Amino acid sequence: NYADINSITRKNLELTKSQREKTVYGSLLWVLDKCKSSMGTRLLKRYINNPLLDIEEITKRQNDVQYFIDNILVREDLKEKLENIYDLERLLGKVIFGSENGKDLTALKNTVKASIEIIQILKDTSFFNDININVLIGIYRLIDESIDENAPFTVREGNIIKRGYNAELDEIYKIMNSGKDFLLEIEKKEKEATGIKNMKIKYNKVFGYFIEVTKSNLDMVPDTYIRKQTLTNAERFVTPELKKYEDTIINSKAKIEDMEYYLFKEVSTKVKECKTDLVKLAEKLAYLDVIVSFSTVAIENDYIRPEITNDFSIDIKDGRHPVVEKLIGRSDFVSNDTLLTEKERFTVLTGPNMSGKSTYMKQVALISIMAQTGSYVPASSAKLSVVDKYLTRIGASDDILTGQSTFMVEMSEVSNIINNATERSLIILDEVGRGTSTFDGVSIATAISEYIHEKIKAKTIFATHYHELTELENRYENIVNYRIEVEEKAGKVMFLRNIVKGGADKSYGIEVAKFAGLPKEILHESKKILHRLEQKKELIEKTIDVHQLSLFGQVIEAQESYQGYNPDFYTEDKTDKVAEEIIYDIESKDVNNMTPMEALKFLSEIKAKLEEKK
Repeated sequence: NYADINSITRKNLELTKSQREKTVYGSLLWVLDKCKSSMGTRLLKRYINNPLLDIEEITKRQNDVQYFIDNILVREDLKEKLENIYDLERLLGKVIFGSENGKDLTALKNTVKASIEIIQILKDTSFFNDININVLIGIYRLIDESIDENAPFTVREGNIIKRGYNAELDEIYKIMNSGKDFLLEIEKKEKEATGIKNMKIKYNKVFGYFIEVTKSNLDMVPDTYIRKQTLTNAERFVTPELKKYEDTIINSKAKIEDMEYYLFKEVSTKVKECKTDLVKLAEKLAYLDVIVSFSTVAIENDYIRPEITNDFSIDIKDGRHPVVEKLIGRSDFVSNDTLLTEKERFTVLTGPNMSGKSTYMKQVALISIMAQTGSYVPASSAKLSVVDKYLTRIGASDDILTGQSTFMVEMSEVSNIINNATERSLIILDEVGRGTSTFDGVSIATAISEYIHEKIKAKTIFATHYHELTELENRYENIVNYRIEVEEKAGKVMFLRNIVKGGADKSYGIEVAKFAGLPKEILHESKKILHRLEQKKELIEKTIDVHQLSLFGQVIEAQESYQGYNPDFYTEDKTDKVAEEIIYDIESKDVNNMTPMEALKFLSEIKAKLEEKK
């Protein structure tokens, strides 16, 4: 019933935690979470990690969100009431497992009270149709009549049960409390009998009740007093009458504690009997909290209701990254369109470093995920097909614990994508192949693109700096090139962030290095080296008579030219010295350790020798 999002994709898309801070701040959860209760936040997290596949269920959530968008007074009343909802799921768990205390039952009572008020507000809707409000009223009355609002955290020391709830308990309390008057009477009587006017009856946990007499009055103490303790300025005594009273008080206190514990557990048991109703109520409250949060976020951030379909296409107008626009401000964020159809299902995205390729790709995936959770999305319009799996390969990192290099980690993740993707999946690939040599990287990236296009046929966005991949558009009808526009003025580069059709031909790496603060000497030397390499490239292109440098394309072109040529020296004329020389040159070259320029130069030399042979 849910779309599959693996742990790598959750991390890459920063669904519930940001990669940098490892906190909720900067994640999709941070944007969408306006929940008032812990239950709502937990449910929202589950929704984000488990997008729906059932269009009817998605539509139901959307309809509920729309209700609260349209009914602002109801929404604001509910937000106020939801503030009083405690974590009913955990409170009920404590009651079921017998670890509850008086404060837990008080919190449960307040939650039930707020729930009854919420049900009254929504009495004209179907949100709480299957909740028995009479059961809730009964639970509220039971706890309200029995449990003291100021009950302690412990359940064995008394002061949990309200006076008036149990007649027997009240009687014991009366006996114990009337004892204070009895103590005053004993004190008065002893003062009169001994003539010690400043004697006091006191209490501590070590000696219990005792009579304290100052040393100046010790000669007036009668022989019936039993000495308990000697202090610097006084002595403490007990009398048979005081000891008898103490036993009565202690027995009463122990009896009260035992009785209160019994009554407390009796109340808890009655609450536990209603666990089915309370579990259902907790689910309803959490769902309501999430839906109200969705409606609040939609209004605050100007989100729209997406259309969910069973067809193949994703069509987003003026899409925005929900997190980035919150961080930098709506006015500074450049929105972009996205169109993935059966005719154009594979996008090769090129553009400079730091131009926003990764943000754009994540934006597409996040909008789709938001839509399938029932949320509204950041766009001016959106028509989205249901995605069954979200698969991403973004960023570069090694895995020291398993001994995997950056490139090995990258290939493992791509392998997982290839082996699990379906036609209904959304694949996001960011600069696959960059962890190895240029030739290997271009070859692997191209082969992966071809396999996904031909075998899997999933909706795919592939961002790359290998501009050779843009040639795939000419070879496959369902692959289309897009680039991020850049404006150059007076030697300065401005990233416009706009996505347009067509491929890019520069990466502007030196300009990005300048933004990063590299020393001027390095930047100056980089430009000189780049200029020399571009001159060599131009010279080689002229030499081998090609119009565009294409590492991968040129290899294919050279192979096809070689295969089509079918020279006589290879099959017939083995005495041809030129042919023997060429064969020797090819066999003796270590092609694995040749640079791209050396390879092109070598091909040029072979071509020149063949021209001489003709």
